[in-house]
Amino acid sequence: MAWLDQQEPRSVIYISFGTTTTMKDEQIKEIAIGLARSDQKFIWVLRDADKGDVFDVNEIRKSNLPEGYNNLIGDQGLVIKDWAPQLEILGHWATGGFMTHCGWNSCIESITTGVPVIAWPMHSDQPRNTVLMTRVLCVGVGLKEWQQELIMAGAIEEVVRKLMVSEEGAKVRRNAERLGNVVRQSLEEGGESRKEFEAFVAHITR
Repeated sequence: MAWLDQQEPRSVIYISFGTTTTMKDEQIKEIAIGLARSDQKFIWVLRDADKGDVFDVNEIRKSNLPEGYNNLIGDQGLVIKDWAPQLEILGHWATGGFMTHCGWNSCIESITTGVPVIAWPMHSDQPRNTVLMTRVLCVGVGLKEWQQELIMAGAIEEVVRKLMVSEEGAKVRRNAERLGNVVRQSLEEGGESRKEFEAFVAHITR
């Protein structure tokens, strides 16, 4: 977290695709180049997935950066190849965006912390979650709708800059901040979520 503490408010994009997605080497290279060209500060969690392909139980892969990448990006980014405290990172004042697979837990965490997303769904419920985040709640922008397609560095650079520095992205960021405030207030004493939870507990313990 020390690196985040040194950044400007809402200037960092956090990239993580959960534990059931391992990118092909070609895709990792395109992400790496796109992030570097975006000129935006970033934290990229590039840990190995539980298995390389959730549809192929025999595939196990390792995630590898292009050679010399850390020297190339210098202080622009931080690549973490192990577990990272996602909720703490999202809740940090320097984090301004989240490139995610749109797993449900990640969606809830981004909403609660008021951080907008770049949606990159991979499988399962993630495409539906993407629709919720980008078209219903309007707290994110989409990068791709499904898997099996190589996303080039130019598209990644473009969508990162769209979220972080464009006028369209500013609107999405404001939406995310407003929704986050509403959600957090609902959890406080007297808030709607707090009252519903207390009523539920009272019902099952009476």
